[in-house]
Amino acid sequence: MSEGLYLLPAGVLHGAQAQAAMEAGRAGALAGARAAFCVAQIIRREGPGRRFSQWMTWAQLQEAARKDAWLARRLELVQRPRPAIAGMEWRKPLIMGIVNVTPDSFSDGGLHADAQGAIAHGRALAAAGADILDIGGESTRPGAAEVPPEEELARVIPVIEALAREGYRVSVDTRKAAVMEAAARAGAAIINDVSALSFDPGAPAVAARLGLPVVLMHARGEPRTMQDDPVYDDVVLDVFDALQEQMQKAVAAGVAEEKIIADPGIGFGKTCAHNLALMGSLALFHGLGAPILLGASRKRFIGAITGVKDAAGRLAGSLAAAQTALAAAVQIVRVHDVSETVQMARMVEAMH
Repeated sequence: MSEGLYLLPAGVLHGAQAQAAMEAGRAGALAGARAAFCVAQIIRREGPGRRFSQWMTWAQLQEAARKDAWLARRLELVQRPRPAIAGMEWRKPLIMGIVNVTPDSFSDGGLHADAQGAIAHGRALAAAGADILDIGGESTRPGAAEVPPEEELARVIPVIEALAREGYRVSVDTRKAAVMEAAARAGAAIINDVSALSFDPGAPAVAARLGLPVVLMHARGEPRTMQDDPVYDDVVLDVFDALQEQMQKAVAAGVAEEKIIADPGIGFGKTCAHNLALMGSLALFHGLGAPILLGASRKRFIGAITGVKDAAGRLAGSLAAAQTALAAAVQIVRVHDVSETVQMARMVEAMH
């Protein structure tokens, strides 16, 4: 084995079963001790459109790792506990509530476009159980046009200031360095960049100087054109490689490795088939060594599968996607329907 292989944990266990399997030496910790995995798929590319894979039990994986430095390193990244970020421990999955201060977001555009409406919505999401409030002033739906920084600032800063002042943990959903800087002064505790710090040339240096946790999301192309026939060799491995590269660039720019959160970018330059492939392999992204954020709430691929055209009517499909993320031990799920997602997560945790 060598550099360029991928490790997909499988046979994931949670709660008491995870603890018992680890104590018996039958499973390894997955991103800490909250979950465990019993088997893993080792994947290697063998040319365009071709991959080789081999399944290993936990015992076989440990033996192989003793002989292969790359595998040992990837296994360490998969297993190690994630450090706290912005005061957030990873004892349970965290819910990020979406607050779009926009007139044109794909699901709730215009519903909370004024500051007071957005502030009230943020409070309601927090009361429903949101751990983080993600404030965005620029729609990144397919086909969306860029918003000037001045307009984006006017939309989000009053909302961030008010909610942060009231003690809520706030993230800013932006691609622009100027908005990141102003949001941090206003009290934002996290930067959530759908371009993984690649849209604005000044963003990496600003993110590094601010020292805030940063969500690096995978996207292909601009929102205006990203759904124009996106093509990948192997979407899961390509997205993993791209995120790994963006993480390395961020670290080289001065962003602390332990403050990076990775997001595979469901719906951003991806077809329905691409999104399903990523959803089915979420545990592979633990190999990046960072907490994972998953945002699939109400997205178009859910409508394509279920036949529900109205984005606001995709609650059941969104809950199914969130539950799939929790099963793969994803640390953060970003959702519109906070109350229902919190209820689902609590039930899943209790049954484990």
